[in-house]
Amino acid sequence: MRIFKFNITRILSALFISAALVGCASSPDEEVPETLSEAEMYKMATQSIDSGRYEEAIKTLRTLESRYPFGSFAEQSQLDIIYAYFMNYEPEAVRAAADRFIRLHPNHPNADYALYMKGLASNTSAMGLLERYLPLDYTKRDPGQARQSFGEFSELLNRYPDSRYAPDARQRMVALRNRLAAYEIHAANYYMKRKAYVAATNRGRYVIENLQKTPAVPEALAIMVEGYQRMGLIEPANEALEVLRLNYPESDALNEKGEFIGYQSFGDVNPSLLYTLTFGLLGDSGVDQQLENIPALSEEPAPKPPAQDD
Repeated sequence: MRIFKFNITRILSALFISAALVGCASSPDEEVPETLSEAEMYKMATQSIDSGRYEEAIKTLRTLESRYPFGSFAEQSQLDIIYAYFMNYEPEAVRAAADRFIRLHPNHPNADYALYMKGLASNTSAMGLLERYLPLDYTKRDPGQARQSFGEFSELLNRYPDSRYAPDARQRMVALRNRLAAYEIHAANYYMKRKAYVAATNRGRYVIENLQKTPAVPEALAIMVEGYQRMGLIEPANEALEVLRLNYPESDALNEKGEFIGYQSFGDVNPSLLYTLTFGLLGDSGVDQQLENIPALSEEPAPKPPAQDD
């Protein structure tokens, strides 16, 4: 038995050492022949990107910059590696590369691309394996990344209002606002179920004051009416109800006569197994029917960086 344990230990040690040696042997600079010129290396990186071999492209572009930091392809390779990182699902590397490009070339004609890609990466930086392949409800996720992405797209529009990426950034900002508003509704629902009416009405009021023109506004008003009524605050409840009647007469919280019939009954007190196992991120709980039509973020693929002569 001792011999068996000793052999297993030796085998594991050998495997660990082999893996370490392989990692050391696969450094980018050693994989790219030193005989290649700058133009040849850039062509190799471009071919890798076009073929979807993004890891190879990243290694080649990193080597290109290390060997020719002031070459004619240096700036373009810094833009290309931002795209390669994004396509290789490395959002933090995208952000770092974009920040570096903007810092080194603040007046570059394609600096807007770096900032645009930074916004895209921020929106996906918390995305893991499940998020890539399953239709999860992002309105229930921590909104921090959405807020960060919204801010970066806003910066893009402020600094480069005529950018070719401005129209798409505006559309994404609309979708992000919708997502942030829906997150507030989910939080309000959580508090409503637990009879924390002050917290619930505060969430609803936040939507009304800061996230106007989002699909969540009628839900926020209904939450405020319900919450204030539960707390016995008749005047603010009536004020919110009047706004709801005037602006959203088709709300499910109102009957045909415009009378308030209650916000909603929560159907996820005893949620399904799928809902429980995925923490509400996958599977219908019965709570989210009114938010199901919130527009999603654009599914368009990330654009490649413009060429030097664009």
